[in-house]
Amino acid sequence: MEFREMARKKQALSKEECEEILINEPRGVLAVCGDNGYPYALPINHYYEDGVLYFHSGNSGHKIDAIKACSKASFCVYDKGCRNPGDWALNIKSVIVFGKIEIIENKTEALDICVKLSRKFTNDEEYINKEIERSGAGVLCFKLIPEHMTGKLVNES
Repeated sequence: MEFREMARKKQALSKEECEEILINEPRGVLAVCGDNGYPYALPINHYYEDGVLYFHSGNSGHKIDAIKACSKASFCVYDKGCRNPGDWALNIKSVIVFGKIEIIENKTEALDICVKLSRKFTNDEEYINKEIERSGAGVLCFKLIPEHMTGKLVNES
């Protein structure tokens, strides 16, 4: 499949810079093909490892129905931004990943993803273990396998 080239190539981020954002930022916006052909976009936590994005979710709802109907999705993440000294404008790095979603059927793998995702927010292993024990049975995990990724630095001025 062929994807569009970025219009403002001078602002492009390297693959390594894109991956750094995906690793370090805690959440982004997942966009799937929703009901009646409308895009359905939602903020969601993620975990990035070995070139793949991982997510956790409940096992039903609009998002899951959309994923089961069409595996194509995009995921956008952006950093907190920074200002250059004496400048009002914010400089923001953003990444957009296009790919296909696969639901993870293996429960052991899904729970491992839940642990890794939780560690982005807390290193309290006791809390993580209690949450997985309490909610693990109802969790559905899925992964977005990238087919195309772009990143850019935007100055808001």
